[in-house]
Amino acid sequence: MTEAKSGDTVKVHYTGTLEDDTVFDSSRERDPLEFKLGANMVVPGFENLVVGLKEGETAKETIPCTQAYGERRDELQLEVKRDNIPADLDLSVGMHLQMQSPDGQSASVEVVELSDDTVKLDANHPLSGKDLTFEVELVELNPAD
Repeated sequence: MTEAKSGDTVKVHYTGTLEDDTVFDSSRERDPLEFKLGANMVVPGFENLVVGLKEGETAKETIPCTQAYGERRDELQLEVKRDNIPADLDLSVGMHLQMQSPDGQSASVEVVELSDDTVKLDANHPLSGKDLTFEVELVELNPAD
């Protein structure tokens, strides 16, 4: 039986958990995740877990944050003046917003702190700085031609 390798297209079921066993994502109640190995479509640690599996095999591993969404970066937190935010927006801590930089790039940010004059935003990925445990099952393997 063929093992998954770079260039192959795979379908996997997975469950991702945090250190306290909280499930942060799972494909078990929906279609399996399909992606091409080696195409940087998923975080590196997740992809490395799938490489070498055969159809029907499972694997479980804790992936360090450096192989997932990276370390938290202080420079991705910014403070903006309240009057730079549309007045009709009813802001609350935990709210997610889309921002656009002067060069047209968009980023998702989370409101982490509010004051009368300023809003503190965090553009780090919500899972950055966290080691993630993934349990995967290789459901289908389509070898590269």
